[in-house]
Amino acid sequence: MRILPLCILSIAILFSSFSFCEDKTNYLSVEGALVWQSKNDQRIPGNTGTLFSLSDFDRGPFKAYRIYAGKRFNKKHEIRLLYAPLELKLTGEFNQAVNYMGRTFAAGVSTSAYYKFNSYRLTYAYHFDKIKDWELACGLSGKIRDAEVSLTQRGITEQKKNVGFVPLINFQARRALHEKWAVSFDLDGLAAPQGRAFDAAFFLEHNIFAPEIIMFGGYRTVEGGANNDKVYNFAWFHYAVLGLKGFF
Repeated sequence: MRILPLCILSIAILFSSFSFCEDKTNYLSVEGALVWQSKNDQRIPGNTGTLFSLSDFDRGPFKAYRIYAGKRFNKKHEIRLLYAPLELKLTGEFNQAVNYMGRTFAAGVSTSAYYKFNSYRLTYAYHFDKIKDWELACGLSGKIRDAEVSLTQRGITEQKKNVGFVPLINFQARRALHEKWAVSFDLDGLAAPQGRAFDAAFFLEHNIFAPEIIMFGGYRTVEGGANNDKVYNFAWFHYAVLGLKGFF
């Protein structure tokens, strides 16, 4: 919870630092989404726990949102911040006894699960000169993940929390289709022996009210996880997204 105030403060500093600009290069983007999980596998500890899937409890849809705040300056450079919370509350039954955090959860008994994977990111991207009708950018994102998986059965709860830093590569592409229409692609992702993280979005954009206000919708997918002695966790989420982006 301490991270959110820091993000809000960072956004305020970011915009106040460039308040002298009048070319509307600051932007705020808000997304609302319905989310489905096709995979959410857990084994904690990673080497001795029992493998189970939270997607067997409930695949969705769940409600989610995210907020981007950013700044383009000198036409080539972009800095943006992201706040993307995701919290799921699930209820189900295991089809076998599950060893989780050293405690056994019985099969066939109502079990509550809580899954949290909040993401906070700072991205720098460099925008290249146009290639025909394509606008391309590439950069780096620093991600802080605030994760938790907890199980509750018969009033007994076991939980695993994890907060960590993950570096990612950012890639952006956008192509105008018409005076008021465009398609865009955005990716934060990286894979390593310790695990992987990918967040990719495909959107159709429309200048619905004015050139400074864009309505967009499409598909976002978030996939990744880690595999080590402490934790085995791989999840795959699918987002149906609708949002607004405003420049000021």
